[in-house]
Amino acid sequence: MTPASTRVVVVGADAAGMSAAHQALRTARRTGRRLDVTVLERGHHTSYSACGIPYWMAGDVPTGDDLVARTADQHREAGIDLRFGVEVVAADLAARTVTTADGGAVGWDELVVATGAPAVVPDWALRSDGTTYDGVGVVKTLDDGAAWIERFAAAGDGAHVVVVGAGYVGVEVAEAALRHGFGVTVLTRGRGTGMLEDELADLVNTGLVDAGAELVLGAEVTCLDVTDGRVSGVRWDGGTRAADLVMVAVGVRPATDFLEGTGLELSPNGALRPDPHGRVGDHVWAAGDCCEVRRRVDDQWVFRPLATYATKHGRALGDSLAGGSLGFDGMVDTSITRFAHADVHLEIARTGLSRRDADAAGFDAVALLTEGTTTAGYLPEAEPVAVWVMADRATRRLLGVQVVGGRGAGKRVDAAAAVLWAGGSVDDLAWMDLAYAPPFSTTWEVLQVAARRVAERL
Repeated sequence: MTPASTRVVVVGADAAGMSAAHQALRTARRTGRRLDVTVLERGHHTSYSACGIPYWMAGDVPTGDDLVARTADQHREAGIDLRFGVEVVAADLAARTVTTADGGAVGWDELVVATGAPAVVPDWALRSDGTTYDGVGVVKTLDDGAAWIERFAAAGDGAHVVVVGAGYVGVEVAEAALRHGFGVTVLTRGRGTGMLEDELADLVNTGLVDAGAELVLGAEVTCLDVTDGRVSGVRWDGGTRAADLVMVAVGVRPATDFLEGTGLELSPNGALRPDPHGRVGDHVWAAGDCCEVRRRVDDQWVFRPLATYATKHGRALGDSLAGGSLGFDGMVDTSITRFAHADVHLEIARTGLSRRDADAAGFDAVALLTEGTTTAGYLPEAEPVAVWVMADRATRRLLGVQVVGGRGAGKRVDAAAAVLWAGGSVDDLAWMDLAYAPPFSTTWEVLQVAARRVAERL
């Protein structure tokens, strides 16, 4: 007897959703299961690199199509029923249906929630009808990227761009705007890049200013100046700045409103908390930016909407749904970006806990900042690098590493992430076998010098 086919409905067609869909079909072929996979996507794009949008805006990527990893036709050729323009507005877990914005219903045997996290747009950026003022936008989707390409092309010489937010996206968009020759002001309500310790954030701040951007710290935006429906300025407590364009980069929020009333457990910010296989309930699964992830270093759930976690968890989910056993065993909070313009080139990376995280987890943390060079100092390509290392005094366990420096600095964080993943000590990092040649590092690699200094302090 031919086994019955299982109806799998995936809500969301980007990294996590499509990773889950394809892996489920691959595993089903191996396990002998029959799956009918339908993917519902409210937009009109799939499997694209949102992380690449700032580089498209800067001119490094020719078109938005270059950011698409797999086209809709390729998904459909693989056996996936991909439907665009379908917004899911409610879910009934007992009836196993989802309701769409047009009033339709789609039945399922297994539901995968991969709805992502749209950008937060504060009230001060919105008209009364909920749309943004002309010249104001976010950077999250391919449509956002296309809109910014048009805005940049239409802006005349001397145009000024205000970037609200100094996180990774804010820094990347500031680079893109500077590359186009625009004046740039970066406003942040904190001290700078919030994922970094203050001493590392200060280095990024200096780089922004040295590259020609104006940086205003402690600026809480209160409203926009608007002329004939178009932004003309930004106001904050204590200051104003004329603006032709305003980019809002103040964070994202999980798209889980349609799950209200289902009984599924949500974190305070609305995120789901799936197990390593992606389960959040009976026959309900989730992965991607609509979820929190477990940080292994302190065993805490944190909201980190990053493509690396989305694709890994999506793959594990798809395998488990179809009878496999893959699991996504958390993360150690590793991330990286770059800011480069004129004579400034900064690579910005971190892994593990911040000092605040360590304190909250009850560690007796010791941290030091160490400065060095990316290569042997006698080579012309040597550039400064600063490495911050933190470890626990009692156990000597490595807790966190942050790096800001010139070309070649950033990926040093991966060695530290490997030690964190294994639950290793600061001594492991200081003495592990890393590659050396003068064009790549000093004899004592700066990362290991930093770890050794902390070890000695312990």
